[in-house]
Amino acid sequence: MEVLQFIHSYWAYLVLFVLVVATLNALFKFFGNKEFDAKDFRISLFALITMHIQLLLGLILWFTKGYFDEMTVGEVMKNSTIRNLAVEHPTTMIIAVILVTIGYSKHKKKLVSKPKFKMLAIFYTLALVLVLAKIPWNLWFS
Repeated sequence: MEVLQFIHSYWAYLVLFVLVVATLNALFKFFGNKEFDAKDFRISLFALITMHIQLLLGLILWFTKGYFDEMTVGEVMKNSTIRNLAVEHPTTMIIAVILVTIGYSKHKKKLVSKPKFKMLAIFYTLALVLVLAKIPWNLWFS
């Protein structure tokens, strides 16, 4: 389980980097009226893939950690640190992955560049805000 925790923790840096790149790419190209090309497709796809891998790692960790094995739901909810790790962080990150997935799916249905970038920019930006809000920064920099 320590190996999985290590992978989940360090994969998160890649996920954050790729999500920032994909979001900025979509925003700059949307506002710059650029054409959507294969590179843009690959960037958005890589963000989707890295986030889904991170989600899978996180779900495996969540189920193996056993937060609710030794504590009741009430005890977990009263402890802000454990509540963040057991409830708030996973829930927020699942929502972020859903947003990236929706944005990626919607952009593929658009036929011209501006709406493609608009879908990616909206959904990836929302996902990035959620990810940044719920990264356990205290664990990253300790």
